[in-house]
Amino acid sequence: MTREKPRPLKAYGALPGADRVVELAVGGVRRPKLVATDLDGTLLDSDGEVSPRTRAALTACWDAGIPVVGVTGRGPRLLDSVRVALDGRGIAVLAQGGYVVDLERDQVLRTVGLPRAQAMAVVEAIEAVAGELVMAVEDAAEQAEARSGAPLRVQHGFDWPYPEPAHLLPKHEVLPPGAVLKVFLRSSTLGQDELLARAQGVVDPADAEVTHAGLGFIEVLPPGITKATGLAVALERYGVGFGDVLVFGDMPNDLPMIRAVAEAGGTAVAVANAHPAVRAAAAGLTSGHDADGVARYLEAVLDV
Repeated sequence: MTREKPRPLKAYGALPGADRVVELAVGGVRRPKLVATDLDGTLLDSDGEVSPRTRAALTACWDAGIPVVGVTGRGPRLLDSVRVALDGRGIAVLAQGGYVVDLERDQVLRTVGLPRAQAMAVVEAIEAVAGELVMAVEDAAEQAEARSGAPLRVQHGFDWPYPEPAHLLPKHEVLPPGAVLKVFLRSSTLGQDELLARAQGVVDPADAEVTHAGLGFIEVLPPGITKATGLAVALERYGVGFGDVLVFGDMPNDLPMIRAVAEAGGTAVAVANAHPAVRAAAAGLTSGHDADGVARYLEAVLDV
């Protein structure tokens, strides 16, 4: 039986600046030894697809001996969609860094969970400063066993943006008995930036990481789990340092890897539709994700 190609996810839609074309300034940019890129809102267009121009640019990187690592918030349940986006090549960093997989060998290189009691304590601390929140969860055990296709555990009323399978549950049943890969928290009164700011004010990084990916809610992750630490797993496999990386991103969940690359002397680039915090952290700027921003920058750097 032929495996059906996963349908693209289209929760992002068109973002402000998505189709903006900017004049590139790549003078003095060193040829990278590795390219790392966020997927949604950065590499993928508003339809959740890799455009032909972008696909050609990624192929040009591989042909030049430059690996491409996709670094995404998508969890293992969406592994097939990540595999399609990356053409099944190289290493992919999923779940904001909590799940790293070698796509070519189908080998899991990292999986990290947050214990239930710890997750509950963090949620309670955030609700103490943000009010009652609606929750969804990626069950670590269920995701690890099923990988692609495993449904989320979603509280009634969460308004999950993707059309995918979900266990709809009352709030007291959303957290599974064991560890979780992620907890998603949505407020009915606070925007994602304000909710994140309040969460960061009360959550000790030793207990959990908190971030958001521009989808209207925040994410709670195991301590030390960021796109930077997930990317570090891939870099170790390739024998490449952060200073030799060209990285692309658009949202606050990309900031750890953007900053890690920039601080090491590598090249960090924001797409034109990026969150202001990402624009501020990245020295480089390219066109929006609907204007082949990643491809345009790669073409200029590789001179293809």
